[in-house]
Amino acid sequence: MFTALQSDTGKDIIKTFDIDTTKIDSILLYHPEKGISYKSTAALKIASKLGFPRNLMSIFFIIPPFIRNWVYDYIAKNRYKWYGKREACMIPTPELKSKFLE
Repeated sequence: MFTALQSDTGKDIIKTFDIDTTKIDSILLYHPEKGISYKSTAALKIASKLGFPRNLMSIFFIIPPFIRNWVYDYIAKNRYKWYGKREACMIPTPELKSKFLE
């Protein structure tokens, strides 16, 4: 499930884990038993749960987090230059909307 950091659920998670949102502007993965992961660790944990071949990206866990996060930041910084940016946000389908907490 997804939620925006600005939502009530997102704000609760930020408060509970004392996350400094001025320093973290990245993906956060929350798991009730495992806590918070962010940046490359969150992305790789998510990828590990996806089907083949995306789950193979979990092999990158062997790379130290400071290197993975540098690559993650580099890709995040350049993604619009490489892939473009849309003029308007997409309107989610009912199926996609059901995956959001709020």
